[in-house]
Amino acid sequence: MSVAEFVAGWISGAVGLALGHPVDTVKVRLQTQSGYRGILDCVMRTYRNETVRGFFKGMSFPLLSVAVANSVIFGAYSNALLYLTATHHRDRSTNPPSYAHILTAGCFSGLMQAVVLAPVDLIKVRLQNQTHPYWLRSPAMGPGAHYRGPLHCGVSIFRKEGVLGLFRGTWALVLRDTPTMPVYFLTYVSLCQAVTAQGREPGPITVLVAGGCAGTASWALATPMDVIKARLQMDGMKGVSYRGVLDCIHTSIWHEGPQVFLKGLSLNSIRAFPVNAVTFLSYENILKLLC
Repeated sequence: MSVAEFVAGWISGAVGLALGHPVDTVKVRLQTQSGYRGILDCVMRTYRNETVRGFFKGMSFPLLSVAVANSVIFGAYSNALLYLTATHHRDRSTNPPSYAHILTAGCFSGLMQAVVLAPVDLIKVRLQNQTHPYWLRSPAMGPGAHYRGPLHCGVSIFRKEGVLGLFRGTWALVLRDTPTMPVYFLTYVSLCQAVTAQGREPGPITVLVAGGCAGTASWALATPMDVIKARLQMDGMKGVSYRGVLDCIHTSIWHEGPQVFLKGLSLNSIRAFPVNAVTFLSYENILKLLC
């Protein structure tokens, strides 16, 4: 097993998270809360009520742990390719893997990410939806406004719902990530190969563009299930309860129509390109230093 990919994935994930978290906060609120007239209204109300700090709610915990999840994404993908092709990352420009191997490794990577990410993502979404500080809590605000921070949020969920409560929305995460990670890596590799001479490594501009396009393509595919995932994670917090993934899909369509699955699509696309461009560029350069 190669460890360098896990380390490079962790550092590049932290860089990408810091860049994209404010946009992610707005996206999560649009997906899970009603009353916003659009992206600009959500941004203005968040800033007016919570200042700039409101956009970074829930970031401290993911900065460490989502970076670990990103480490799992790249580490699991690269090591799956190593198992399938017996070719290390440094040799893949001269001996590129087949698309079938990339798809298989991507599916494995997505599955591993979903399992590792589930509790972290749940805490992040709960904190992002907390629109009032802990010291301003009141019974009228509901239990969703009663978290002092990531640790308190995790402990509160565990006490009320047990271990299974920390994995709320995991099936939706699996359904989101398992098919989208293959698209993510296949888009990146195929674009790099298309504009790079065989046997040579892609340049920084190529990596940036290919990484950005990979992020945008995968999030376009992931957004419908991302909406369902976020709603299941907020299950019971806003006066709505779901019996599972299918019930959440049916209820969402019944009340808001099929267009509900496009909530956050524009924000996901806006965030995905720069975040994943920087993530891939950081990953490739860190890996060169480590290897």
